[in-house]
Amino acid sequence: MKKPFKSPFYKYSPALILMTLLLFSFSGNKNDNEPKPKRATNEPVFLSATYKGEDEVYKKYPLKEGEFYNPILQGTYPDPAISRKGDDYYMVCSSFAMFPGVPIFHSNDLVNWTQIGHVLDRTSQLDVHDTGISQGVYAPGITYNENNDTFYMITTAFAGGAGNIVVKTKDPMKGWSEPYKLNFAGIDPSIFFDDDGKAYVVHNDAPEKALYQGHRVIKIWEYDVEKDQIVEGTDKVIVNGGVDLEDKPIWIEAPHVYKKDGLYYLMCAEGGTGDWHSEVIFVSDNPKGPYEPAPSNPILTQRYFPKDRENMVDWAGHADIVKGPNDKYYGVFLAIRPNEAGQVTTGRETFILPVDWSGKFPVFEKGLVPMEPKLEMPAGVENHTGKDGFFPNGNFTFTDDFQADTLDYRWIGLRGPREAFMKKTKDGLQLEPFATNINELAPTSTLFHRQMHKNFSFMTKMKYKPKSAEDMAGITCYQNERFNYAFGITRKDKDYYLLLERTENGESKIIASKKIDLDNPFSLKVQANGDEYEFSYALDGEQYQNLGGKVSGDILSTDVAGGFTGAMVGLYATSANDATPN
Repeated sequence: MKKPFKSPFYKYSPALILMTLLLFSFSGNKNDNEPKPKRATNEPVFLSATYKGEDEVYKKYPLKEGEFYNPILQGTYPDPAISRKGDDYYMVCSSFAMFPGVPIFHSNDLVNWTQIGHVLDRTSQLDVHDTGISQGVYAPGITYNENNDTFYMITTAFAGGAGNIVVKTKDPMKGWSEPYKLNFAGIDPSIFFDDDGKAYVVHNDAPEKALYQGHRVIKIWEYDVEKDQIVEGTDKVIVNGGVDLEDKPIWIEAPHVYKKDGLYYLMCAEGGTGDWHSEVIFVSDNPKGPYEPAPSNPILTQRYFPKDRENMVDWAGHADIVKGPNDKYYGVFLAIRPNEAGQVTTGRETFILPVDWSGKFPVFEKGLVPMEPKLEMPAGVENHTGKDGFFPNGNFTFTDDFQADTLDYRWIGLRGPREAFMKKTKDGLQLEPFATNINELAPTSTLFHRQMHKNFSFMTKMKYKPKSAEDMAGITCYQNERFNYAFGITRKDKDYYLLLERTENGESKIIASKKIDLDNPFSLKVQANGDEYEFSYALDGEQYQNLGGKVSGDILSTDVAGGFTGAMVGLYATSANDATPN
């Protein structure tokens, strides 16, 4: 296997890069306002869409009785955090500028998960309308407070001037409050509720004086549960740099506090979110420290192994621990699975491992050896993934004819509500094109499905006749606003054209175009085999013809495009097309 390219983004923490990004705009992409005024246009109707995963690892390692696949959430579901109330487990992940924000999942056994919605599902909670996709909200924490029977979700929002915020609910199934803005800087916050009723917030922050690049600290505050605000003047640095400051550890972040057997444990990510990522643990007899590192750190990492290993999982870290079925501990964390070209297109995914906490310090079981694609089920649990409404993993097919009363939670928008541009019809889903195209920093008329496999196909059947050269609709493969493919129908003079456009580093180029007849519904498809992507069309719904040959998926990888999201594939419409067929 080719050694993965080390993107400079991954030397650093996502949080620090995002703070830098806020100071700059991307040249040629900045859009200062909401979408431009709409004009009369023919609106495309998508009759159906099908996503199909075909990764070799799942064919080579079929599940046996008592097994389930890892990762549990494939595709760009990074920075997982988890909490428990009784037999109910709730897990959240980062969503950046996707809308709605912070997907939330429920399980009773840590194997079978159901997405119950999104925590930030209203514009009053989340304002990301003019931000890059890797900005927005990230690194959420979710914690259940037994003292007042309330769930809290805390996160940093690099958009809309929000900063650090917390929302809460008595029942995650029924939605979340408006945000409470918290009066502290820094990033990656989480809340700890002690059994004496006191509460604390821990987070990553800058040191008073940076000693080297990547030097950060972990800070703790007392938290006023009645006012939902930190207590001014109670802040204290509890970790400086990391496990050993003399080693110049980088990007100590994503802290969580736990209490077990009368002791307080602080678990953090260390090493940046790239190939030196790890999880480390500290202990104290007081929630405000001092904290001492475990002698056996790290307790989770994949950084020491050959880069050409089979079924490589890498970058493991940013974890959270919960007591699972039968009082056995488990930890969720992010990691990546590069394709055969060493590129990361599926992004940072959510994995799980059992945790051995029989001694003083917890250790992720099989987290310090090369990870495998399958795990043993918790005792007494059956695998129902992909059935009975549970989220799928492994190889699966997802088909949507858009006839359900509500849109599946897997479909997400970008920088604004899906309801602003979509409408259900008797034939399918109609998208009202915004006068913004896929390369602008603005809400777009696009419904995305995460790319969850290295090898996949995505097909849609649609009806559409553009009225002008400014109209275009079809599908897009999207890493961000500067790196993507657009494949759709537009118009030139009196003729209809199908075109494939590649945008790399903000520069767009027509790969191929072809004049076609649009008397009937037609189908568009993209198929990927690792780094090779092929775009094709069918005017009769059966015989697909390729357009543009095989093209590289390099621009859909974080290695080339940077940022912190994985690739997505989506249904796309615009009335601001600027791509002209050849």
